[in-house]
Amino acid sequence: MAMCKAAFIENPEFFLCKKCYYYGPVLKIEKNTNFRKIMASSGKSILAGKNAEQNEKLVSEYIGKSNIILHTKAKGSPFCVILGKADKKDVKEAGIFCARYSQDWKKNKKDVIVHIFSGEDVFKNKKMAIGTFGVRKVKEIKIKKGEIGR
Repeated sequence: MAMCKAAFIENPEFFLCKKCYYYGPVLKIEKNTNFRKIMASSGKSILAGKNAEQNEKLVSEYIGKSNIILHTKAKGSPFCVILGKADKKDVKEAGIFCARYSQDWKKNKKDVIVHIFSGEDVFKNKKMAIGTFGVRKVKEIKIKKGEIGR
């Protein structure tokens, strides 16, 4: 089915496009959200915030959902969200993307530890600053210096 020119990204919620009558698991992303974006080798989109405000907006959209979210162990990195069901290769590519734009990499130029978690494990309370979230269950991967610098 041909889709209209509106920007659609995969999401567990359903949406009906009034232009092309597409009905399915999609989310319309505003044109003015200048998130960093790459396509994984599998074709999945990976979004990342550029600052605390964008991180807040991006992660708030996926709290309670099953999307994979990444952030470095050290503070000062983008939150990255893989849209759709991710495999190990997608997670590795998103981890490299997350590490490349982190303050840890920019300051140290060494291996970077990246935390991986589901949107279902993310929470926010009123005392947390903008762009800060709590996470219940975390997995870690090490992104090697040579992988980031490519």
